[in-house]
Amino acid sequence: MALKGVLLLGAAGQLGHALRMPLQAFGDVTALTRAELDLSDAQAVRACVVAHQPRWIVNAAAYTAVDRAEQEATLAASINATAPGVMAEVAAELGAGLVHYSTDYVFNGRATRPYTEADLADPQSVYGRTKHAGEQAVQATAARHLLLRSSWVVGEHGNNFLKTMLRLAQEREHLRVVADQQGVPTSANWMAQMTVKAMQLSDQEGLSGLFHLTPAGATTWHAYAEHVFAHAQALGWRLLVKEVQAIRTDEYPLPAVRPAYSLMDSRPLAAALGVDLPPWQSGVNEVLEALRPAPPLT
Repeated sequence: MALKGVLLLGAAGQLGHALRMPLQAFGDVTALTRAELDLSDAQAVRACVVAHQPRWIVNAAAYTAVDRAEQEATLAASINATAPGVMAEVAAELGAGLVHYSTDYVFNGRATRPYTEADLADPQSVYGRTKHAGEQAVQATAARHLLLRSSWVVGEHGNNFLKTMLRLAQEREHLRVVADQQGVPTSANWMAQMTVKAMQLSDQEGLSGLFHLTPAGATTWHAYAEHVFAHAQALGWRLLVKEVQAIRTDEYPLPAVRPAYSLMDSRPLAAALGVDLPPWQSGVNEVLEALRPAPPLT
């Protein structure tokens, strides 16, 4: 049977939603949500891929409840590590390609310059360890693969920091936001566009391997929130927030350790694709514009 089309997993998430339309460049897209395929069931994952015989498997699904993972390590590992390994094994058997997404949480966050793909992983949380195990499971197979690490993903669909901040800013006058963690907000729509370009290059020239995928620049959660509020107000949001207090990570303790520094060097992939890395603000602004409130009726 000839392989055809794309099998997209995690289709209801913010990245999965952004991928649906662009992936049509590769033919019919079968988009499955968590309700339609239980990724914690390895046999079901194998059976699904074999049944669809896709030319590409794009796995945008993950166990992303970072704090809950500290108590649900087995479940997180089955989704983040075992499932992508199974996908890669079947991809190798079929001769299909696999796209799998990973995270800045595979690093310990103690670097002083952007991480490269050659830097050793040292995850500090269950979530980070299971995502790194997923990378290793894919790399251990003979599958042609694109492992794409990103950070602070933001889109108009699904849950994310930007949407949480907008909601709180309409409810409260004073907010406290962590200011000692550095990272790069990454637009889900931009990730989808870059994914398609990488897949096309993989089909044409055999591009395969681990790549970082974040836009240019850097910020903190606090500065990110302030940017969101300023641009949202310019677009017509009526926000109550008057003060955004900068706090330390230890003033807002959470079960899972977050990397204090998660900048990643994405220039190798950009060079391979022949593109420039956009500033992170452009993707964030596009999300805000997509979410902007309707003008009042006159």
